[in-house]
Amino acid sequence: MSKQAKAVVLLSGGLDSATVLAMAREQGFACYALSFRYGQRHAVELQAAERVARALGAVEHRVAELDLRVFGGSALTSEMAVPKHEAVEEIGGGIPVTYVPARNTIFLSFALAYAEVLGAFDVFLGVNALDYSGYPDCRPEYIRAFEEMARLATKAGVEQEQRLRIHAPLIEMTKAQIIRRGLELGVDYGLTSSCYDPGEGGEACGHCDSCLLRAKGFAELGERDPVRG
Repeated sequence: MSKQAKAVVLLSGGLDSATVLAMAREQGFACYALSFRYGQRHAVELQAAERVARALGAVEHRVAELDLRVFGGSALTSEMAVPKHEAVEEIGGGIPVTYVPARNTIFLSFALAYAEVLGAFDVFLGVNALDYSGYPDCRPEYIRAFEEMARLATKAGVEQEQRLRIHAPLIEMTKAQIIRRGLELGVDYGLTSSCYDPGEGGEACGHCDSCLLRAKGFAELGERDPVRG
């Protein structure tokens, strides 16, 4: 691109979003990282997001504050226990209790507002429809629907007929494929945090769905997860 286009990148601090930030940077975008402190029990991920944003050259890293604990309804925003398993095969079907109601819709709405202020027409996020835990807002049809809503709801969409593009480059990749791509792009996964229920020092529990899916990805590649040692 002749003039470097801006992109908003949703950055949780986990493995997937770190990979997406690296992919957006590789595509030549000036990356504006956006994270959320939303009352999540694993708020340690925000420290990871700061490390990742710095390491991968984000132009700016902002943390939006909102409190989804006012609604609860998820093991991540209430006292409800986070499910733990001994193996990834034990992860059940259906939508798990770690699903946070409307989270991606809320996050993308913030990203949309940020993009309008920046004059950006690209938003990147790390949703995945293969090695994921059954969340309804991680599906291709959801992404397409949000893009159409953004076209109708924004000044740029109405006045300039400029469509917001939501990039979900990981959506049809396995966790192993995501890790391989990130390693190719120089992502240091030791900076990331994926655990839903980390210890007081931020150490991963190793048994929640997120930890198990992450471990599966590294194992399939024959790679060592720098977070787990």
